[in-house]
Order: sequence, then structure tokens, then C-alpha cells
Amino acid sequence: MIHSKLLDNNNENKNLIFSKNLYKGACVKIKNSNKTFQVIGLNIGKEICWVREWPFAFNSKKTFALEISQITLQIFCSNNSSEKFNNN
Repeated sequence: MIHSKLLDNNNENKNLIFSKNLYKGACVKIKNSNKTFQVIGLNIGKEICWVREWPFAFNSKKTFALEISQITLQIFCSNNSSEKFNNN
């Protein structure tokens, strides 16, 4: 029993460290999606962030709130959107 309790505490600490390293503008992957999202707002106290799909369309304002625990990976934001605009 003691061993499993230690594992649970370690997982909580990892989530806490991850949420403190998360920042506005970071690109992330979330559970149950293959898409990339960008963090546009944070409430660390309530463990919530607001995200939008990356790269985003200028005519779309689809943002949504998400529990920070739903984030699986923080990644580098690629700038593929600039290539699309240079071709116009």
C-alpha cells in the first residue's frame, strides 16, 4: 500500500511541475486528438487553460477551455502557416 501511495504522489508532483512550466503561446498535444493546439490563456490555480487549434485560421475564433491534466505533451510550434500565406 505504501508503494502505490508514493507512485500517486509522484504523478501529482509531475502534473504540478508541468503546469508551472506551461506558458501562454506554448503548443501542446491533448488527449484523444492528433492535432496541435496553442495555449492562449492559463489559470494555474484552477488548473485550466484555453487553447485553439494551431496553426489557426484568421477567420476562426474557436477556442475552448481544457483541464491542464488533458495535455499530454508540450511541443515546438512550427510555423507552417507562414508558408501558406507566402504563396498568395
